[in-house]
Amino acid sequence: MKILSLIASSTEIVYALGCGNNLVGRSHECDFPADVKSLPHCTQPRFDVEGSSKEIDNRVKATLQSALSVYEVDEVMLADLDPDIIITQSQCEVCAVSLDDVESAVESLSGRKPKIISLQPNSLSDIWNDIEKVAKGLSVESKGIQLVKTLKDKAHELNQSVKELPIQTVACIEWIDPLMAAGNWVPTLVELAGGDNLFGEAGKHSPWMDFKALKDKDPEVIIVMSCGYNISKTIKEMKVLTDNPEWESLSAVKEERIYLTDGNQYFNRPGPRIIDSLEILMEILHEGKFDFSHHKSGWIRL
Repeated sequence: MKILSLIASSTEIVYALGCGNNLVGRSHECDFPADVKSLPHCTQPRFDVEGSSKEIDNRVKATLQSALSVYEVDEVMLADLDPDIIITQSQCEVCAVSLDDVESAVESLSGRKPKIISLQPNSLSDIWNDIEKVAKGLSVESKGIQLVKTLKDKAHELNQSVKELPIQTVACIEWIDPLMAAGNWVPTLVELAGGDNLFGEAGKHSPWMDFKALKDKDPEVIIVMSCGYNISKTIKEMKVLTDNPEWESLSAVKEERIYLTDGNQYFNRPGPRIIDSLEILMEILHEGKFDFSHHKSGWIRL
């Protein structure tokens, strides 16, 4: 069985199910675990990914005017890899290559056509369902059921450990310029970690917001988890927020409760390491009470 994974999160799922050795290719964003980087990548962005968040946002919007997604499939590489199964997604045309693009690329193949498994994780429960869906597609259904049980049990255990701790209001920022709050599974993670999520709804796409809304709700904690950004790249973008004349008036700024996370590795990946994201939130919201060794690698205080 030869597997081609075109989403970073599904690559992690495949490894967690013990099928990593069956992978023959990946997307250009698949980088965990480290072994996967030795495989050829079968996708690439249709635009220059270097630049500010505002520049990237403009390029994404311009690209989507004439394309199904902001990424494209290398049809020559696809034919060479000759996979039996392709894992892709239909959740977000900005997050990864689209299902339509994959289906179009598969149609160009001569001979047999690979099976396509498409994931659509809009909520935390969808992540559990997608893991089981991948497991079933890879004929390791029992491993998927066990993995999901382990992850659910861990999430419950972590949630129980914050039940008696103070609840803090939280703003999770998924994009800096223009400003976007985190939706989908993040609001649920915040609640599990013992926080009161102020922006974004569980199970719904991340919404645009403005600075006035941030100021009006004045969260006790602000957590930046920029989509596709690591911590160092996020630091460079923070000037957009910190230069705002109203920035210093925010309670989270006054109390030094601004945190930057590696959104690319954790919060933006709906796979097994979503538990790591929950642990990061707990370390941030209840600083000093929990230590899961994510500080500096997964998050820092601004």
